[in-house]
Amino acid sequence: MTMIRCISPVNGEVYAERPAMPLERAKEAVAKARLAQKAWAKRPLDERVKLVLGGVARLNEMADEVVPELAWQMGRPVRYGGEFKGFNERSNYVASIAADALKPLVVEESDRFERRIEREPHGLVFVIAPWNYPYMTAINTVAPALMAGNTVIIKHASQTILVGERLVRAFVEAGVPEDVFQNLFLDHETTAALIAAKSFDFVNFTGSVEGGRSIERAAAGTFTGLGLELGGKDPGYVMEDADLDAAVDTLMDGATYNSGQCCCGIERIYVHESLYDAFVEKSVAWVSNYKLGNPLDPETTLGPMANKRFAETVRGQIADAVSKGAKALIDPKLFPEDDGGAYLAPQLLVDVDHSMAFMREETFGPAVGIMKVNTDTQAIELMNDCQYGLTASLWTKDAERAARIGGELETGTVFMNRADYLDPALCWTGVKETGRGGSLSVIGFQNLTRPKSYHLKKVTA
Repeated sequence: MTMIRCISPVNGEVYAERPAMPLERAKEAVAKARLAQKAWAKRPLDERVKLVLGGVARLNEMADEVVPELAWQMGRPVRYGGEFKGFNERSNYVASIAADALKPLVVEESDRFERRIEREPHGLVFVIAPWNYPYMTAINTVAPALMAGNTVIIKHASQTILVGERLVRAFVEAGVPEDVFQNLFLDHETTAALIAAKSFDFVNFTGSVEGGRSIERAAAGTFTGLGLELGGKDPGYVMEDADLDAAVDTLMDGATYNSGQCCCGIERIYVHESLYDAFVEKSVAWVSNYKLGNPLDPETTLGPMANKRFAETVRGQIADAVSKGAKALIDPKLFPEDDGGAYLAPQLLVDVDHSMAFMREETFGPAVGIMKVNTDTQAIELMNDCQYGLTASLWTKDAERAARIGGELETGTVFMNRADYLDPALCWTGVKETGRGGSLSVIGFQNLTRPKSYHLKKVTA
Protein backbone atom coordinates (compact mmCIF):
# COMPACT_ATOMS: atom_id res chain seq x y z
CA MET A 1 0.00 0.00 0.00
CA THR A 2 1.33 3.42 -0.98
CA MET A 3 1.45 5.88 1.90
CA ILE A 4 1.29 9.64 1.43
CA ARG A 5 3.44 11.28 4.09
CA CYS A 6 4.00 14.76 5.43
CA ILE A 7 7.58 15.20 6.65
CA SER A 8 7.42 18.09 9.09
CA PRO A 9 9.97 20.86 8.51
CA VAL A 10 9.93 21.50 12.24
CA ASN A 11 11.90 18.36 13.12
CA GLY A 12 12.29 16.36 9.88
CA GLU A 13 10.03 13.58 11.11
CA VAL A 14 6.80 12.12 9.75
CA TYR A 15 3.98 14.29 11.09
CA ALA A 16 1.04 12.66 9.31
CA GLU A 17 0.40 9.93 6.79
CA ARG A 18 -2.56 8.51 4.94
CA PRO A 19 -2.91 5.55 2.56
CA ALA A 20 -3.29 6.52 -1.09
CA MET A 21 -6.72 5.60 -2.41
CA PRO A 22 -6.73 2.85 -5.06
CA LEU A 23 -8.02 3.84 -8.47
CA GLU A 24 -11.20 1.80 -8.24
CA ARG A 25 -12.18 3.37 -4.93
CA ALA A 26 -11.41 6.80 -6.35
CA LYS A 27 -13.72 6.06 -9.27
CA GLU A 28 -16.45 5.15 -6.78
CA ALA A 29 -16.00 8.53 -5.08
CA VAL A 30 -16.26 10.25 -8.46
CA ALA A 31 -19.47 8.36 -9.22
CA LYS A 32 -20.97 9.45 -5.89
CA ALA A 33 -20.07 13.07 -6.58
CA ARG A 34 -21.65 12.92 -10.02
CA LEU A 35 -24.81 11.35 -8.65
CA ALA A 36 -25.10 14.06 -5.99
CA GLN A 37 -24.50 16.99 -8.31
CA LYS A 38 -27.94 17.37 -9.92
CA ALA A 39 -29.74 17.50 -6.59
CA TRP A 40 -27.17 19.94 -5.20
CA ALA A 41 -27.56 22.24 -8.23
CA LYS A 42 -31.35 22.22 -7.83
CA ARG A 43 -31.11 23.65 -4.34
CA PRO A 44 -31.78 27.41 -4.23
CA LEU A 45 -28.63 29.49 -4.66
CA ASP A 46 -29.09 31.24 -1.33
CA GLU A 47 -29.23 27.85 0.40
CA ARG A 48 -25.98 26.72 -1.23
CA VAL A 49 -24.32 29.99 -0.30
CA LYS A 50 -25.52 29.70 3.30
CA LEU A 51 -24.17 26.17 3.61
CA VAL A 52 -20.77 27.16 2.21
CA LEU A 53 -20.53 30.09 4.62
CA GLY A 54 -21.50 27.70 7.39
CA GLY A 55 -18.52 25.56 6.46
CA VAL A 56 -16.28 28.61 6.56
CA ALA A 57 -17.58 29.51 10.01
CA ARG A 58 -17.09 25.95 11.25
CA LEU A 59 -13.46 25.96 10.12
CA ASN A 60 -12.90 29.21 12.01
CA GLU A 61 -14.10 27.44 15.13
CA MET A 62 -11.27 24.94 14.64
CA ALA A 63 -8.56 27.63 14.73
CA ASP A 64 -6.86 26.27 17.84
CA GLU A 65 -6.23 23.01 15.98
CA VAL A 66 -5.71 24.39 12.47
CA VAL A 67 -2.98 26.93 13.28
CA PRO A 68 -0.50 24.56 14.98
CA GLU A 69 -1.25 21.88 12.38
CA LEU A 70 -0.11 24.31 9.68
CA ALA A 71 3.07 25.06 11.62
CA TRP A 72 3.87 21.36 11.87
CA GLN A 73 3.02 20.66 8.24
CA MET A 74 4.61 23.57 6.37
CA GLY A 75 6.38 25.76 8.90
CA ARG A 76 4.38 28.99 9.15
CA PRO A 77 4.80 30.54 12.63
CA VAL A 78 1.76 30.27 14.88
CA ARG A 79 2.03 33.96 15.75
CA TYR A 80 0.44 34.80 12.39
CA GLY A 81 -2.74 32.90 13.18
CA GLY A 82 -3.11 30.79 10.07
CA GLU A 83 -4.92 31.96 6.94
CA PHE A 84 -8.30 32.96 8.32
CA LYS A 85 -8.23 36.62 7.31
CA GLY A 86 -7.82 35.93 3.60
CA PHE A 87 -9.88 32.74 3.78
CA ASN A 88 -12.84 34.60 5.25
CA GLU A 89 -12.46 37.67 3.04
CA ARG A 90 -12.52 35.61 -0.15
CA SER A 91 -15.42 33.41 0.96
CA ASN A 92 -17.55 36.33 2.06
CA TYR A 93 -16.87 38.30 -1.11
CA VAL A 94 -17.79 35.54 -3.55
CA ALA A 95 -20.92 34.91 -1.48
CA SER A 96 -21.87 38.58 -1.80
CA ILE A 97 -21.61 38.57 -5.60
CA ALA A 98 -22.91 35.05 -6.33
CA ALA A 99 -26.45 36.11 -7.24
CA ASP A 100 -25.32 38.84 -9.64
CA ALA A 101 -22.50 36.75 -11.11
CA LEU A 102 -24.81 33.82 -11.86
CA LYS A 103 -27.95 35.65 -12.93
CA PRO A 104 -29.10 35.26 -16.56
CA LEU A 105 -28.01 37.77 -19.16
CA VAL A 106 -31.33 38.82 -20.68
CA VAL A 107 -31.08 39.93 -24.29
CA GLU A 108 -34.79 40.23 -25.01
CA GLU A 109 -37.98 39.67 -23.08
CA SER A 110 -40.89 40.74 -25.27
CA ASP A 111 -44.27 39.46 -26.39
CA ARG A 112 -42.50 37.69 -29.27
CA PHE A 113 -39.23 36.36 -27.86
CA GLU A 114 -37.32 35.40 -24.77
CA ARG A 115 -33.59 35.42 -25.42
CA ARG A 116 -31.15 34.93 -22.58
CA ILE A 117 -27.87 33.35 -21.55
CA GLU A 118 -27.84 31.37 -18.33
CA ARG A 119 -24.91 30.01 -16.34
CA GLU A 120 -24.91 26.27 -15.59
CA PRO A 121 -22.45 24.46 -13.33
CA HIS A 122 -19.85 22.35 -15.10
CA GLY A 123 -20.74 19.37 -12.93
CA LEU A 124 -17.82 17.90 -10.98
CA VAL A 125 -14.85 20.16 -10.20
CA PHE A 126 -11.49 18.73 -9.13
CA VAL A 127 -9.33 21.02 -6.99
CA ILE A 128 -5.63 20.14 -6.65
CA ALA A 129 -4.37 22.47 -3.94
CA PRO A 130 -0.80 23.45 -2.98
CA TRP A 131 0.96 23.48 0.38
CA ASN A 132 2.09 27.11 0.67
CA TYR A 133 -1.34 28.63 1.41
CA PRO A 134 -3.38 25.44 1.52
CA TYR A 135 -6.62 26.93 2.82
CA MET A 136 -6.71 30.21 0.91
CA THR A 137 -5.73 28.75 -2.46
CA ALA A 138 -8.29 25.98 -2.07
CA ILE A 139 -11.17 28.27 -1.10
CA ASN A 140 -10.58 30.39 -4.22
CA THR A 141 -12.20 27.57 -6.19
CA VAL A 142 -14.06 25.50 -3.61
CA ALA A 143 -16.40 28.28 -2.43
CA PRO A 144 -17.58 29.60 -5.82
CA ALA A 145 -17.68 26.11 -7.33
CA LEU A 146 -20.04 24.83 -4.63
CA MET A 147 -22.10 28.03 -4.67
CA ALA A 148 -22.52 27.69 -8.44
CA GLY A 149 -23.94 24.19 -8.08
CA ASN A 150 -20.92 22.02 -8.78
CA THR A 151 -19.83 19.13 -6.63
CA VAL A 152 -16.15 19.25 -5.63
CA ILE A 153 -13.40 16.72 -5.02
CA ILE A 154 -10.26 18.11 -3.44
CA LYS A 155 -6.75 16.69 -3.31
CA HIS A 156 -4.06 18.43 -1.29
CA ALA A 157 -0.30 18.34 -1.61
CA SER A 158 1.37 15.74 0.60
CA GLN A 159 3.11 18.50 2.58
CA THR A 160 -0.28 19.69 3.87
CA ILE A 161 -2.05 16.34 3.79
CA LEU A 162 -4.42 17.15 6.66
CA VAL A 163 -5.86 20.34 5.17
CA GLY A 164 -8.34 18.83 2.71
CA GLU A 165 -9.51 16.40 5.36
CA ARG A 166 -10.16 19.18 7.85
CA LEU A 167 -11.74 21.48 5.24
CA VAL A 168 -14.23 18.83 4.15
CA ARG A 169 -14.97 17.90 7.76
CA ALA A 170 -15.87 21.54 8.53
CA PHE A 171 -18.17 21.84 5.52
CA VAL A 172 -19.91 18.52 6.13
CA GLU A 173 -20.43 19.35 9.81
CA ALA A 174 -22.05 22.60 8.62
CA GLY A 175 -24.52 20.69 6.47
CA VAL A 176 -22.93 20.26 3.05
CA PRO A 177 -23.78 16.68 1.94
CA GLU A 178 -20.85 14.26 2.17
CA ASP A 179 -20.92 13.32 -1.53
CA VAL A 180 -21.06 16.97 -2.61
CA PHE A 181 -17.62 17.85 -1.17
CA GLN A 182 -15.06 15.08 -0.79
CA ASN A 183 -11.37 14.89 0.09
CA LEU A 184 -9.32 12.14 -1.54
CA PHE A 185 -5.76 11.04 -0.79
CA LEU A 186 -4.32 10.32 -4.24
CA ASP A 187 -0.87 9.63 -5.64
CA HIS A 188 0.24 11.22 -8.90
CA GLU A 189 -0.48 8.15 -11.01
CA THR A 190 -4.07 7.81 -9.81
CA THR A 191 -4.64 11.53 -10.20
CA ALA A 192 -3.45 11.42 -13.82
CA ALA A 193 -5.52 8.32 -14.54
CA LEU A 194 -8.69 9.96 -13.24
CA ILE A 195 -8.14 13.07 -15.33
CA ALA A 196 -7.35 11.03 -18.44
CA ALA A 197 -10.56 9.05 -17.91
CA LYS A 198 -12.64 12.26 -18.13
CA SER A 199 -13.69 11.89 -14.51
CA PHE A 200 -14.01 15.65 -14.03
CA ASP A 201 -15.68 18.50 -15.87
CA PHE A 202 -13.17 21.10 -14.67
CA VAL A 203 -9.76 20.79 -13.01
CA ASN A 204 -8.16 23.60 -11.04
CA PHE A 205 -4.48 23.14 -10.19
CA THR A 206 -2.16 25.43 -8.24
CA GLY A 207 1.48 24.40 -8.19
CA SER A 208 4.63 24.14 -10.24
CA VAL A 209 5.02 24.61 -13.97
CA GLU A 210 5.99 20.95 -14.35
CA GLY A 211 2.91 19.98 -12.37
CA GLY A 212 0.80 22.05 -14.74
CA ARG A 213 2.35 20.35 -17.73
CA SER A 214 1.52 16.96 -16.18
CA ILE A 215 -2.11 18.03 -15.75
CA GLU A 216 -2.28 19.19 -19.37
CA ARG A 217 -0.78 15.92 -20.59
CA ALA A 218 -3.26 13.89 -18.56
CA ALA A 219 -6.19 15.96 -19.87
CA ALA A 220 -5.05 15.89 -23.51
CA GLY A 221 -7.92 14.93 -25.79
CA THR A 222 -10.54 14.92 -23.02
CA PHE A 223 -11.64 18.54 -23.56
CA THR A 224 -11.70 18.95 -19.79
CA GLY A 225 -11.61 22.60 -18.73
CA LEU A 226 -8.43 23.57 -16.90
CA GLY A 227 -7.44 26.38 -14.56
CA LEU A 228 -3.70 26.49 -13.91
CA GLU A 229 -1.87 28.83 -11.53
CA LEU A 230 1.79 27.93 -11.80
CA GLY A 231 5.14 29.63 -11.21
CA GLY A 232 6.01 33.22 -10.50
CA LYS A 233 8.96 35.60 -10.32
CA ASP A 234 7.13 38.76 -9.36
CA PRO A 235 8.97 42.09 -9.66
CA GLY A 236 8.80 45.34 -7.74
CA TYR A 237 9.78 48.70 -9.23
CA VAL A 238 10.59 51.61 -6.89
CA MET A 239 10.49 54.93 -8.76
CA GLU A 240 12.21 58.14 -7.75
CA ASP A 241 9.02 59.64 -6.23
CA ALA A 242 8.14 56.56 -4.14
CA ASP A 243 7.44 56.61 -0.42
CA LEU A 244 10.71 54.92 0.49
CA ASP A 245 9.82 53.62 3.93
CA ALA A 246 6.49 52.21 2.74
CA ALA A 247 8.20 50.56 -0.23
CA VAL A 248 10.83 48.92 1.97
CA ASP A 249 8.27 47.71 4.50
CA THR A 250 5.89 46.22 1.92
CA LEU A 251 8.43 44.79 -0.53
CA MET A 252 10.59 43.19 2.15
CA ASP A 253 7.52 41.66 3.74
CA GLY A 254 6.39 40.52 0.28
CA ALA A 255 9.76 38.92 -0.34
CA THR A 256 10.18 37.09 2.96
CA TYR A 257 6.79 36.46 4.61
CA ASN A 258 5.95 32.75 4.88
CA SER A 259 9.66 32.15 4.25
CA GLY A 260 9.16 33.57 0.76
CA GLN A 261 6.81 30.75 -0.16
CA CYS A 262 4.10 32.92 -1.71
CA CYS A 263 2.65 32.62 -5.20
CA CYS A 264 2.86 36.39 -5.62
CA GLY A 265 5.88 36.93 -3.40
CA ILE A 266 8.37 39.59 -4.49
CA GLU A 267 11.45 37.89 -5.95
CA ARG A 268 13.25 40.75 -7.72
CA ILE A 269 13.29 44.50 -7.13
CA TYR A 270 14.35 47.32 -9.43
CA VAL A 271 15.08 50.65 -7.74
CA HIS A 272 15.67 54.04 -9.33
CA GLU A 273 19.28 55.08 -8.90
CA SER A 274 18.33 58.11 -6.79
CA LEU A 275 16.82 55.87 -4.07
CA TYR A 276 18.89 52.75 -4.55
CA ASP A 277 21.45 53.14 -1.76
CA ALA A 278 18.87 54.22 0.81
CA PHE A 279 16.50 51.42 -0.22
CA VAL A 280 19.20 48.78 0.16
CA GLU A 281 20.36 50.11 3.54
CA LYS A 282 16.84 50.21 4.96
CA SER A 283 16.02 46.78 3.53
CA VAL A 284 19.03 45.17 5.19
CA ALA A 285 17.98 46.64 8.53
CA TRP A 286 14.37 45.46 8.02
CA VAL A 287 15.26 41.88 7.16
CA SER A 288 17.89 41.59 9.87
CA ASN A 289 15.19 41.93 12.52
CA TYR A 290 13.65 38.53 11.76
CA LYS A 291 13.78 35.79 14.40
CA LEU A 292 14.28 32.45 12.67
CA GLY A 293 13.17 29.45 14.68
CA ASN A 294 10.60 26.86 15.62
CA PRO A 295 7.23 28.02 14.23
CA LEU A 296 5.43 26.77 17.35
CA ASP A 297 7.29 29.39 19.41
CA PRO A 298 5.18 32.59 19.57
CA GLU A 299 8.37 34.67 19.43
CA THR A 300 9.38 33.21 16.05
CA THR A 301 8.75 35.53 13.09
CA LEU A 302 10.34 33.37 10.37
CA GLY A 303 9.82 29.63 10.33
CA PRO A 304 11.51 26.89 8.32
CA MET A 305 10.79 26.33 4.68
CA ALA A 306 8.23 23.59 4.08
CA ASN A 307 10.85 21.03 3.09
CA LYS A 308 14.63 20.93 3.18
CA ARG A 309 14.78 20.30 -0.56
CA PHE A 310 13.08 23.67 -1.13
CA ALA A 311 15.72 25.33 1.04
CA GLU A 312 18.42 23.55 -0.94
CA THR A 313 17.07 25.10 -4.15
CA VAL A 314 17.28 28.59 -2.65
CA ARG A 315 20.78 28.01 -1.30
CA GLY A 316 21.86 26.73 -4.70
CA GLN A 317 20.53 29.81 -6.51
CA ILE A 318 22.20 32.14 -4.02
CA ALA A 319 25.54 30.32 -4.28
CA ASP A 320 25.39 30.39 -8.08
CA ALA A 321 24.66 34.13 -8.10
CA VAL A 322 27.48 34.89 -5.65
CA SER A 323 29.89 32.84 -7.76
CA LYS A 324 28.95 35.10 -10.70
CA GLY A 325 29.55 38.36 -8.85
CA ALA A 326 26.49 38.96 -6.67
CA LYS A 327 26.97 40.20 -3.12
CA ALA A 328 25.01 38.80 -0.16
CA LEU A 329 24.18 41.50 2.40
CA ILE A 330 22.64 39.62 5.34
CA ASP A 331 25.15 38.34 7.90
CA PRO A 332 24.48 34.62 8.48
CA LYS A 333 25.71 35.03 12.08
CA LEU A 334 22.43 36.82 12.78
CA PHE A 335 20.59 33.56 12.15
CA PRO A 336 22.40 30.72 13.94
CA GLU A 337 19.25 28.59 13.61
CA ASP A 338 20.01 28.19 9.88
CA ASP A 339 20.90 24.51 10.12
CA GLY A 340 21.57 23.67 6.48
CA GLY A 341 18.20 21.91 6.38
CA ALA A 342 14.71 23.40 6.22
CA TYR A 343 15.62 26.36 8.46
CA LEU A 344 16.93 29.03 6.10
CA ALA A 345 18.03 32.58 6.89
CA PRO A 346 16.66 35.42 4.73
CA GLN A 347 19.01 36.98 2.22
CA LEU A 348 19.30 40.08 0.04
CA LEU A 349 21.58 40.11 -3.02
CA VAL A 350 22.93 43.13 -4.88
CA ASP A 351 25.24 43.34 -7.90
CA VAL A 352 22.84 40.92 -9.58
CA ASP A 353 21.85 40.75 -13.24
CA HIS A 354 19.68 38.67 -15.50
CA SER A 355 22.46 36.29 -16.47
CA MET A 356 21.89 34.72 -13.05
CA ALA A 357 19.21 32.09 -12.48
CA PHE A 358 18.45 33.87 -9.21
CA MET A 359 16.94 36.75 -11.21
CA ARG A 360 15.12 34.67 -13.82
CA GLU A 361 13.96 31.40 -12.28
CA GLU A 362 11.46 30.98 -9.47
CA THR A 363 13.20 30.98 -6.07
CA PHE A 364 10.22 30.57 -3.74
CA GLY A 365 12.25 31.33 -0.64
CA PRO A 366 13.16 34.26 1.66
CA ALA A 367 15.69 35.77 -0.72
CA VAL A 368 15.44 38.66 -3.17
CA GLY A 369 17.72 40.43 -5.63
CA ILE A 370 17.88 44.23 -5.90
CA MET A 371 19.01 46.02 -9.08
CA LYS A 372 19.61 49.69 -9.85
CA VAL A 373 17.78 51.25 -12.84
CA ASN A 374 17.65 54.77 -14.26
CA THR A 375 14.58 54.86 -16.54
CA ASP A 376 11.07 53.43 -16.77
CA THR A 377 12.01 51.87 -20.09
CA GLN A 378 14.86 49.94 -18.51
CA ALA A 379 12.67 48.81 -15.62
CA ILE A 380 9.89 47.64 -17.94
CA GLU A 381 12.35 45.67 -20.06
CA LEU A 382 13.77 43.95 -16.98
CA MET A 383 10.37 43.22 -15.44
CA ASN A 384 9.23 41.59 -18.69
CA ASP A 385 12.46 39.58 -19.04
CA CYS A 386 10.93 36.53 -17.41
CA GLN A 387 8.93 33.45 -18.39
CA TYR A 388 6.37 34.17 -15.66
CA GLY A 389 3.73 36.85 -15.16
CA LEU A 390 1.53 36.85 -12.05
CA THR A 391 1.84 40.27 -10.40
CA ALA A 392 4.02 43.38 -10.53
CA SER A 393 4.36 45.98 -7.77
CA LEU A 394 4.90 49.62 -8.80
CA TRP A 395 5.91 52.31 -6.31
CA THR A 396 5.14 55.90 -7.23
CA LYS A 397 2.85 58.78 -6.27
CA ASP A 398 1.69 59.09 -9.90
CA ALA A 399 -1.27 56.80 -10.65
CA GLU A 400 -1.28 57.72 -14.34
CA ARG A 401 2.38 56.75 -14.61
CA ALA A 402 1.70 53.47 -12.84
CA ALA A 403 -1.19 52.69 -15.19
CA ARG A 404 0.92 53.57 -18.22
CA ILE A 405 3.77 51.32 -17.09
CA GLY A 406 1.30 48.62 -16.12
CA GLY A 407 -0.04 48.61 -19.66
CA GLU A 408 3.44 47.66 -20.86
CA LEU A 409 3.92 44.81 -18.40
CA GLU A 410 3.33 41.13 -19.17
CA THR A 411 1.54 40.27 -15.96
CA GLY A 412 -1.82 39.25 -14.57
CA THR A 413 -2.14 41.94 -11.88
CA VAL A 414 -0.60 45.40 -11.55
CA PHE A 415 -0.24 46.76 -8.01
CA MET A 416 0.53 50.35 -7.13
CA ASN A 417 1.99 50.95 -3.67
CA ARG A 418 1.18 47.47 -2.41
CA ALA A 419 2.22 43.88 -3.10
CA ASP A 420 1.58 40.25 -2.27
CA TYR A 421 -2.19 40.59 -1.95
CA LEU A 422 -5.13 38.90 -3.60
CA ASP A 423 -8.15 41.16 -4.09
CA PRO A 424 -11.21 38.88 -4.34
CA ALA A 425 -13.10 41.49 -6.37
CA LEU A 426 -10.49 41.23 -9.12
CA CYS A 427 -9.64 38.24 -11.28
CA TRP A 428 -6.61 36.30 -10.05
CA THR A 429 -4.84 35.34 -13.25
CA GLY A 430 -1.46 35.09 -14.92
CA VAL A 431 0.27 35.05 -18.28
CA LYS A 432 3.10 33.11 -19.90
CA GLU A 433 4.24 30.14 -17.81
CA THR A 434 2.30 31.37 -14.80
CA GLY A 435 -0.68 29.58 -16.31
CA ARG A 436 -4.16 30.03 -17.71
CA GLY A 437 -7.65 30.86 -16.53
CA GLY A 438 -8.62 32.94 -13.54
CA SER A 439 -10.26 32.64 -10.13
CA LEU A 440 -12.40 34.83 -7.88
CA SER A 441 -14.37 37.91 -9.01
CA VAL A 442 -17.28 37.58 -11.43
CA ILE A 443 -14.89 35.96 -13.89
CA GLY A 444 -14.13 33.20 -11.40
CA PHE A 445 -17.81 32.25 -11.37
CA GLN A 446 -17.86 32.33 -15.17
CA ASN A 447 -14.91 29.94 -15.32
CA LEU A 448 -16.67 27.50 -12.99
CA THR A 449 -19.85 27.48 -15.06
CA ARG A 450 -20.75 27.22 -18.73
CA PRO A 451 -23.06 29.46 -20.75
CA LYS A 452 -26.35 28.07 -22.01
CA SER A 453 -28.41 30.08 -24.47
CA TYR A 454 -32.21 30.18 -24.65
CA HIS A 455 -33.94 31.44 -27.79
CA LEU A 456 -37.67 31.08 -27.18
CA LYS A 457 -40.04 32.20 -29.91
CA LYS A 458 -43.51 32.72 -28.51
CA VAL A 459 -46.60 31.58 -30.40
CA THR A 460 -48.73 34.62 -31.18
CA ALA A 461 -52.17 34.96 -32.77
